[in-house]
Amino acid sequence: MTKKQRYEAILNYFRKEMPEVQTELEFGSIFQLLVAVVLSAQCTDKRINQVTPALFRQYPDAQAMAKAEVDEVLEYIKSVSYPNAKAAHLVEMARMLVERHEGEVPSDMNQLLDLPGVGRKTANVIQSVAFGKSTMAVDTHVFRVSHRLGLVAKKDDTPYKVEQELVKNIPAEDIPRAHHWLLLHGRYVCTSRKPHCERCDLKAICPSASHSASHSANRHAGRHAASHAAIPSSSHDENCSLP
Repeated sequence: MTKKQRYEAILNYFRKEMPEVQTELEFGSIFQLLVAVVLSAQCTDKRINQVTPALFRQYPDAQAMAKAEVDEVLEYIKSVSYPNAKAAHLVEMARMLVERHEGEVPSDMNQLLDLPGVGRKTANVIQSVAFGKSTMAVDTHVFRVSHRLGLVAKKDDTPYKVEQELVKNIPAEDIPRAHHWLLLHGRYVCTSRKPHCERCDLKAICPSASHSASHSANRHAGRHAASHAAIPSSSHDENCSLP
């Protein structure tokens, strides 16, 4: 299978199975989306959706959050990963938005990257979800799934390299959805520690499927041979405690 054929087969599958797809983060404005994405770094969307309703009631826009002190914001986000750093970033980000952009979130990549707490992945999410631009945010799920499905090569070993390769091979009109396709596939099917190859409709063309199945079988046999089975850990990207 050529690279072009592989991309076409995978994209056709997602176009059929997930024609309408969107972020699982809950928000009511572009500013709130930006806050939620900043908070979601190394944390689950489920956890973020638990803390943002109260946060957004208190600080619905940049003007309100810009007036807050860091420790006040911290009270609302204590249960997320790296809460102290994120609280500081949010307050500094809100103040910069008010000072430089009249409280509005800019659509320009460089202006987004100037904001405290905003990296390339976050900027790409905002450009795609909020402004409809053909940008590809590469998080841990997109990075992993792109490699496992053979969409990128082993040499594409950084998020930026994966981003460039995906953008080069995916039609511009599909890129905003493709981010969510790969992310959700990684979150629910092609999981980090134990991919669910047995229920993946792409396993017939996935170069990693047979390896994963073999690895799973060997691990299962090893557990039976051991006197005590180890308890599997949760996914590595879920650093937030969930009730």
